[in-house]
Amino acid sequence: MRGRNLVLAVTVAACAALSGCTDEGADRAAVPAPGPTVTSTAAPPDAAALAERYRQAGGDADVYGIERVPGPEGTSPLIVVRTHNADTGDARFKQQAASITAYLTLSEGVTLPHGYRMDVFGPDGGLLHRWDATT
Repeated sequence: MRGRNLVLAVTVAACAALSGCTDEGADRAAVPAPGPTVTSTAAPPDAAALAERYRQAGGDADVYGIERVPGPEGTSPLIVVRTHNADTGDARFKQQAASITAYLTLSEGVTLPHGYRMDVFGPDGGLLHRWDATT
């Protein structure tokens, strides 16, 4: 399974590189993307603490990491979510995204004037969802 994920990741990266990305995409490619690595799916301490506060506020019990990475030059942030749930269903993702962004804005004081981007990683570190909700 991990081999297929690696092949898929390499294929997607190659396609993105050949598709004529914008300057913003080139800047993001130069910086390693946050998220699980091949050797670890553990969330960084700050991401685990944020997820704990989210769960205590009634958020999704499967979420064990939430990391907000500012976008370049004040653009939309990337929200990296780690979950124990491997469900790739669109309805579950939309509910989770709405719950997390509502928590971040109402309880953590995060502002999202230009929207956000969200990557959700599953229990094996594989990318479950990638969402661009920027304006």
